[in-house]
Amino acid sequence: MTSESEMPVTGKARGFSDFVVYVDESGDHGMANIDPNYPVFVLAFCIFYKGHYLSTVVPKLQQLKFDYFGHDLVILHEHEIRKEKGDFRLFKNRADRQAFMGRLSTLIDDSNFILASCVIEKHRLNRQEEAENPYHLALKHCLETLFDLVKEKGQEKLVTHVIVEKRGAKEDDELELEFRRICDGNNKYQHDLPFSIRMAAKTSNSAGLQLADLVARPIGRHVLNPTQSNQAFDVLRRKFYCEGGRQAVGDGYDQWGLKHLP
Repeated sequence: MTSESEMPVTGKARGFSDFVVYVDESGDHGMANIDPNYPVFVLAFCIFYKGHYLSTVVPKLQQLKFDYFGHDLVILHEHEIRKEKGDFRLFKNRADRQAFMGRLSTLIDDSNFILASCVIEKHRLNRQEEAENPYHLALKHCLETLFDLVKEKGQEKLVTHVIVEKRGAKEDDELELEFRRICDGNNKYQHDLPFSIRMAAKTSNSAGLQLADLVARPIGRHVLNPTQSNQAFDVLRRKFYCEGGRQAVGDGYDQWGLKHLP
């Protein structure tokens, strides 16, 4: 018989929620020079149930890497995949590339995560809005959506970790300060939010961060041109946090799980 002292300690026993969040961005958050071809900044929160992440998402991503590269050290970056740079110059022909992209799309489709995203259309901001940091503006909206979710799941009293990629000492310090400011009450609820930020190195081989990297740009492209064919976004559409809950996936997410400003 296992004694009480030998029983495994669960995350909830330590005050942690069932969720972990991986964050990535697309586009430049600066306002000095706005790219006319991509004048948006996108922040994407991929919210995973830890159990599903451990049992399904990580093994499937590792298997994909072993199948195509022979090892699991490759880090999936949307830009490098799209431009066929670095490790992604391996494709023999278009059919081989399409097969890889199909496999990757299926992996994302099969991975059960909840999306909370905010797109800042920088070219449409008014003068007052232009004075705000687009990253900080998007972060506030995404954290508020995350709180809506954990409260809906009855886990608003537990700590949820939010994992972001390091960008540089100055940027990281500014981000951490803004994150704590929002969580200390500078939010629409005007009370503390139960989130803790963790910074990961760019070389971190995190499955969650890699999936977050893959979803951010298709969201930006959709907001810029919602009528244009966007197969990647069609997969993501069913993952956004939405007004109707699980019974309404794929609907009711606009300005809910997918916020765009102004």
